[in-house]
Amino acid sequence: MFEKICATWCPREILDALIELAVEIAREGREGRRIGTLFTLGAAYSVLNQSRPLILDPIALHPLAARHISDPNLRGTIKELAQLDGAFVVDNEGFVVAASRYLDTTAKDVEIPFGLGSRHLAAASISKFTGAIAIVVSESAVVRVFQNGHLEAEILPELWLISRHSLHLRGPVHQDNIQDLAVFTPEEPPVQSEPA
Repeated sequence: MFEKICATWCPREILDALIELAVEIAREGREGRRIGTLFTLGAAYSVLNQSRPLILDPIALHPLAARHISDPNLRGTIKELAQLDGAFVVDNEGFVVAASRYLDTTAKDVEIPFGLGSRHLAAASISKFTGAIAIVVSESAVVRVFQNGHLEAEILPELWLISRHSLHLRGPVHQDNIQDLAVFTPEEPPVQSEPA
């Protein structure tokens, strides 16, 4: 479904699963209210080196098999934990390495569109400096994907949001409508390199 997002090194099945989870969180919120969260995918140990725990990690010390993004029990747990501040760090194989992480980021050499907040700045920065992909669930129920410091895609979980939302992607965009989901990607994606 999201094949136009990150057409380079991405572990496709893991990226799709994370975006689907992000869309579910954006749509459902928690207990009747919208929530925001952030996922990083890939370069997990670089992300850990550029972050710190906000609280005791609720994912730590659980068996590896219970921390795979495809596990329905973990997906429910992540939806609950998304109410807490901090990012989820996911490795290339789809295992959640850590949760509730504060990303040590900088605005240096990172540009994000006006109107996007600190969670988006953190996503752009961590993606630029580690090579990870960052997926942000905005409290406005929009999911944004960053790679190499750039906004790669905006996903509007509800089609009716189109009339209430202006895109932050620059230049011509391509729109795919899949059931009640709208995915916007640049017509010509920027040149990307593999993470180090």
